[in-house]
Amino acid sequence: MAGAVLGGTLIGLFSGWWGRRRAIVAALLGAVLVIPLWIFSPSLPLLFAGAFLMQFLVQGAWGVIPAHLSELSPDSVRGFLPGFGYQVGVLLASPVVYIEPLIARHTSYGVTMAGTAAVVFLMAALAAGLGKERRAVKFGEG
Repeated sequence: MAGAVLGGTLIGLFSGWWGRRRAIVAALLGAVLVIPLWIFSPSLPLLFAGAFLMQFLVQGAWGVIPAHLSELSPDSVRGFLPGFGYQVGVLLASPVVYIEPLIARHTSYGVTMAGTAAVVFLMAALAAGLGKERRAVKFGEG
């Protein structure tokens, strides 16, 4: 929980300087690098470190996304579009709870979780990296 709070706060702060897309992509690529520590830690202290870093980076990325979506949304739908986009994402991700156990039957739960996380993080980083940036847009002017 501390990692999530710190990550959301600090990466959110940095997104104001670096840009939303850069902050999201950097946090998600960092999370990909942390997956082995998070899933396959050989000791409890390393598992705690992996969990802290994973929460820091994931909440850092996901904490910036609402601001990014709000800045991308036209004024007329700014109150609707970010939440709608999140819910469409939930709808598209819903089959994962069925797919993961199917994959885990052929590997292991850890390998399946690591693979799922890596795919999600890389796809989100790609989507953010290829998108537009409208950081510091003035609302009501466009």
